[in-house]
Amino acid sequence: MFKKFTSGCVALVQRLLPDAFIFAILLTILTFVLSLITTGQSVLQLVEHWGNGVWSLLPFTMQMALVLVLGNALASSKPVKNLLIRLAKIAKTPTQAIMLVSFVSAIACWLNWGFGLIVGALLAKELAKRIKGVDYRLLIASAYSGFVVWHAGISGSVPLTLASDAEEIAKVTQGALTTVIPVGETLFSWQNLVISWFIILTLPLINRAMHPDPDKVVTVDPKLLEMEEVMEDEPENMVKETPAQKLEHSRILSGFVVALAGIFLVRHFMENGLDLNLNIVNLIFLTLGILFHQTPIRYVKAINEAIVGAGGIILQFPFYAGIMGLMTGLNAQGVSLGTEITNFFLNISTQKSFPTFTFWAAGLINIFVPSGGGQWAVQGPIMMPAGMKLGVDPAITSMAIAWGDAWTNMIQPFWALPALGIAKLDAKDIMGYCVIVLLYVGILMSVFFYIWT
Repeated sequence: MFKKFTSGCVALVQRLLPDAFIFAILLTILTFVLSLITTGQSVLQLVEHWGNGVWSLLPFTMQMALVLVLGNALASSKPVKNLLIRLAKIAKTPTQAIMLVSFVSAIACWLNWGFGLIVGALLAKELAKRIKGVDYRLLIASAYSGFVVWHAGISGSVPLTLASDAEEIAKVTQGALTTVIPVGETLFSWQNLVISWFIILTLPLINRAMHPDPDKVVTVDPKLLEMEEVMEDEPENMVKETPAQKLEHSRILSGFVVALAGIFLVRHFMENGLDLNLNIVNLIFLTLGILFHQTPIRYVKAINEAIVGAGGIILQFPFYAGIMGLMTGLNAQGVSLGTEITNFFLNISTQKSFPTFTFWAAGLINIFVPSGGGQWAVQGPIMMPAGMKLGVDPAITSMAIAWGDAWTNMIQPFWALPALGIAKLDAKDIMGYCVIVLLYVGILMSVFFYIWT
């Protein structure tokens, strides 16, 4: 029964889910048509709104691309890789391997989603080398399952955005919210910490229970277990003959940057407390990346390798910004598609049920907009004003958007691509297991948000 259910889910997802860029185009068309119908504006007016919006999120696009690139570059460093090898030695049995990779990947994703995606896949591959009889598909699915908590962690784009720029917040929320929301009210609220760590601690048990019987286990081809270095490290005794080579391999230059950034970060936290935003998070991972790679040229190579994965963000974010322009473009009466949808949610929601509805809506939209930043650009103008009119704490509404976005990533293969690339698997190999995680987290968070309000 379980196998039929998971196989059916995988087949359905493979049939219905095109590339994420296609989603962005389809959502643009849908938003354009809905705006045309509900606001009574002309085609040319809507074209103007879209064109004015397309490049409105360029700073945010760069921040989000750096979250992925800097996290990936850090994960490829020798200290991180050596740590993964030592961690892999802890597991002795297949089920222990599943639990270990589930827990480590969840922790890493909570710290930084780009970092966690790569760390989980690398640890899974190391475990597959060492543990006989472990199902490789479930191992990689378990590594990816930790991604379900990323938006509740310290690289969550929605809560960090709300803590970063009051002017940007006012723009996205159509003026409903004009002040920043500190991370102490979102990421580090006791409610979010409790549910985040409950999932982190129980996820290994859920994944462990899914391990197939020995006769149903699918193991990995030994050729796939060959270690693939992100870069070829030169021997320590390599002769650096030219002045340029000496500069490229200078630990002094790297040390200067690390010291500079380190002093700034220490002063920042001393003066502002635990004030985390996208810029501070990115600076932390930039600093650690340079420190762990030791020389400037090694870090350059790591960044060059990591930047390939940012293509989807760079391509799709202008379309999400254009969608935001269509959502917020006002007609002569001051009505936009965003305000119309806001009124709809106001009519069907109560103060108690609104966060749960927001969570569900965010999960649905994430199928079409597989990006936390894009999710915020599309849903922020709708849910934040609606929630505030109902008297819902904007911190709760924002976390419902954040959790909904992370939730359905379990059936959206876009963010699984880095891990699948390392593992040399297809989305169909892991999606059946991810559906079970989707159901577990969905039920848990639906109840949680109803109680939190």
